[in-house]
Amino acid sequence: MKANVFDVTGKKAKQIDLPKIFSQKVREDLIAKILEAKKINQPYGPSPVAGKQHSASGIIVHRRHVWKSGYGKGMSRIPRKTMLRRGTQFQQVGAEIPSTRGGRRAHPPKVVSMINTKKINKKEMKLGLISALSATANPKVIAKKYERLRGEKLENFPLIVESKLVELKTKNLLETLKKILGEKVFEVSLRKKEVRSGRGKRRGRKYKENAGLLIVVGEKESPMTSAFEIKEAKSLGMNDLAKGGAGRITVYTETAIKELEAKLK
Repeated sequence: MKANVFDVTGKKAKQIDLPKIFSQKVREDLIAKILEAKKINQPYGPSPVAGKQHSASGIIVHRRHVWKSGYGKGMSRIPRKTMLRRGTQFQQVGAEIPSTRGGRRAHPPKVVSMINTKKINKKEMKLGLISALSATANPKVIAKKYERLRGEKLENFPLIVESKLVELKTKNLLETLKKILGEKVFEVSLRKKEVRSGRGKRRGRKYKENAGLLIVVGEKESPMTSAFEIKEAKSLGMNDLAKGGAGRITVYTETAIKELEAKLK
């Protein structure tokens, strides 16, 4: 399988032979399984001793002739703490249980239930990563991921550029990518940030941001832009290539292609 390499002006410079990792079958089931295992949920919940930091001495005894008995006083059988004592008379206040002031929560979030313990075999992980790479070279999978690209004729995937391209300043880089991608694909690939509609904006998630284009570079390449997400080939993972589904629009440098071939052969 051959692919075009684009230069800094957005024109086809040459053709190269693609590694086999870009022409494998796209296993969307395996990609979904790995993404599920990689989900991270920040555990939260109250302190384990919340509502129990008091001197409540347990449930009041309601038998006769017992020290500190609640017999005949019309008190409910809940843990109480003593606020005042005069001889054998006690002023007590309920504590600890959910219905009392300062008591623990009734059904607090369980931290154990939030810890993801799913694991993936090494061979499955490698096969899933190869599938995700193949998806970036498959126009049908890319069109399936992006609603606005359905029915469009997509060409030149996977997108490979010269290493000099990532050294361009942002303005020049955007112009070159627009020539390579075409107007419609370029619009989809831009990273956009907007204010969320609804009440979510009051709850710590004011903005919504799409993933946009991914640029995969080699180890010694240093891009000059922050307009797009950039990852080195050696640290490229499933969440970079396929978060939200397989087929993310991705641009590779020539060096990155060689490093990926060495990494996954």
